[in-house]
Order: sequence, then C-alpha cells, then structure tokens
Amino acid sequence: MSRFKPVSVELNADQQAEAERIYQRIRGAFDDEARRMSQLMASKADGQIFGQTEFELRDRVHELGAEVLEATAAERSKKGVPGS
Repeated sequence: MSRFKPVSVELNADQQAEAERIYQRIRGAFDDEARRMSQLMASKADGQIFGQTEFELRDRVHELGAEVLEATAAERSKKGVPGS
C-alpha cells in the first residue's frame, strides 16, 4: 500500500544506534500527526480533498520533516558534534 520508496543505506552499528534513538524521539509525533491528518481528510467533502486541503496537508508533512531535523540536531548535540 505504501508508495514510499525504501531508503537503502547501510549503517554501521553506531549509525544504527543513532537512527533508533532518533526514531524513538519522533515516532510519537508522527503517530499523533497521522491521526490529525486522517481527521482533517475525513472532515472534507469529496470536492475539498484537493486544493486548499492539499496545501494544508503538505504543510503538516513539512512540519514533520522539521521535527526529524530537530531531533537529529538534538541527538548529535548530546554527543558534541559541531554545527548542531
């Protein structure tokens, strides 16, 4: 059902551990937002699912991306990585 292409990257053990920590930080936000997006879409009539609603949905997806960036920066700042 998913249209998302899998990301095929090979991670070493440290990278895999970091990925898991980031995932644990963001998963709740993603679950909450998926529910809100579902409610938004269910509230719209057939003629309203594109146009303005489409832009609202895209804005919410961009906010999720920002959440991932913030979680990654926070995770790396705990390790003292410069520029985070």
